[in-house]
Amino acid sequence: MRFLPSPRFRLTLRVVPVVLGILVLKYIAHRYGWEYLSLNSLFGAIISANVFLVGFLISGVLADYKESEKIPGELACSLETILDECVSLNKTKQSPEARACFLSVRELLGNILGWFNKKQKTGELMTRLSALYTQFSSLEPLTQANFIVRLKQEQSSIRRMITRVHTIRETSFNPTAYAIVEIITFILSLGLICMRIDPYYESMFFVAFVSFILIYMVLLIKDLDNPFAYYDADNVSEEVSLKPLLDLERRAAEMMK
Repeated sequence: MRFLPSPRFRLTLRVVPVVLGILVLKYIAHRYGWEYLSLNSLFGAIISANVFLVGFLISGVLADYKESEKIPGELACSLETILDECVSLNKTKQSPEARACFLSVRELLGNILGWFNKKQKTGELMTRLSALYTQFSSLEPLTQANFIVRLKQEQSSIRRMITRVHTIRETSFNPTAYAIVEIITFILSLGLICMRIDPYYESMFFVAFVSFILIYMVLLIKDLDNPFAYYDADNVSEEVSLKPLLDLERRAAEMMK
């Protein structure tokens, strides 16, 4: 049976092998006398600068992450509003047009879930969403105009949220800042390996602790930067929940019966 760690510790398990590799290199450097650097205040200043940059990146990606947490629930609300109207029209008017619209929106829901897992392209999803205009037009003789306007408003909201998810998923927050943080983290790790800290067992502890924190934070920021990476098996610890859409999919199966 394959062991699947808790999502809380998956990132930790990705960092631990790297830290162990650094400790092995530290032992080799100590064993062969390659510890040429001495601990001084400049090294502490470099660590502080890196921590400042990490804080800057986290503050930026957290804003997008908090916004992203709301999107699946808002998508589910907009889709369910359209489904409810179709169900209502079908019950009161016994309209095949309302049933056809319901089935189209339910199919769109499945397409959106597939799109989150990159099983469908954004352009194709937008085309299917735009096709709902034809379905809404067929409902105009059956209900008041303001209800049709409401359905089109929900359609517009869905389009806006899909566009926002696509933007968050396909772009990174400040790639230049990512690059400098990664470079500084690499240089600091290399410096810790070549630094002489007495006694030796204390140096191993501080090398492991500092390198673990720095590498963990870099990987955490990368995970937070794309909260919709359900399609990436190596990036499954910090994704926003699709539970509102999955719950709606189950409810929709019972709504038209």
